[in-house]
Amino acid sequence: MQIQHEIQHRTEQIETILRAYLPPEEGFQSRVIEAMRYSFLAGGKRLRPMLMQETFRMFGGTSDLVEPFMAAIEMIHTYSLIHDDLPAMDNDEYRRGKKTNHMVYGEAMAILAGDGLLNFAYETALTALEKEPGNPAVARALRVLSQKSGIFGMVGGQSVDVWTDRDGQVSREQLDFIYRLKTGALLEASMLIGAILAGADETEQQVIARAAVHVGMAFQIQDDILDVTGTTEQLGKPTGSDDKNQKATYVAFEGIEKAAEDVEKYSAQALTELHSLSVQNEFLQELIRFLIHREK
Repeated sequence: MQIQHEIQHRTEQIETILRAYLPPEEGFQSRVIEAMRYSFLAGGKRLRPMLMQETFRMFGGTSDLVEPFMAAIEMIHTYSLIHDDLPAMDNDEYRRGKKTNHMVYGEAMAILAGDGLLNFAYETALTALEKEPGNPAVARALRVLSQKSGIFGMVGGQSVDVWTDRDGQVSREQLDFIYRLKTGALLEASMLIGAILAGADETEQQVIARAAVHVGMAFQIQDDILDVTGTTEQLGKPTGSDDKNQKATYVAFEGIEKAAEDVEKYSAQALTELHSLSVQNEFLQELIRFLIHREK
């Protein structure tokens, strides 16, 4: 399998799906919609909707029920990036090779654009009820989406990250907690929602959840490595931002070599979990392998 070609092919298909759920730029509130679309359409790997779609397919899902959730998870991810780039957070000027939202639209509009994407994500996900009104899996998927995005998920992880930055102290236990929630929670939601909507049973969902936790850890540690070893051209944003912001990272705790070893370890654990299932998706497995060697 030519993984990069397959990823590109699927990304193009996903892009078409995602664009169909965006609100048009019209009405007196068109400026905030323009700001929402600016960041949402700035590119990116579309990893979360891709993981969701491939997990859905692995468990036999064939309908378009998953599509509103694919758009919703990417909207939530994009809102988190807009807010993460703000001066009160990481104060970054570039994201995906473009000026960050607040650099183009100002801080106030960037905050509203993030808020708009978060709220519109739930409006979008709720349209799944119109597709299959009597399907209880939709309600379960909505609960996962809500929980993994909030204080017991991404927002909870971000809050600890912000607080420990202010405090100036972070333990390794706190760092793992931040990574599990801030980055891992949305990846876990993506794969879990795909499994739930396709009808995976409770045991299978637990396997997917464990695999996703390992994927999330590997992904974030690789991010830390790239912040040290990558280039601005590769990453689409300035490198060394973690050091600039004096952030505690896995690399700071363990060093580059150990961090790279642990990326491999967590990825292998994720694949072991997936291999234990009675259903398989070769592309999903190759995608996870690809992530540990990515340069972006």
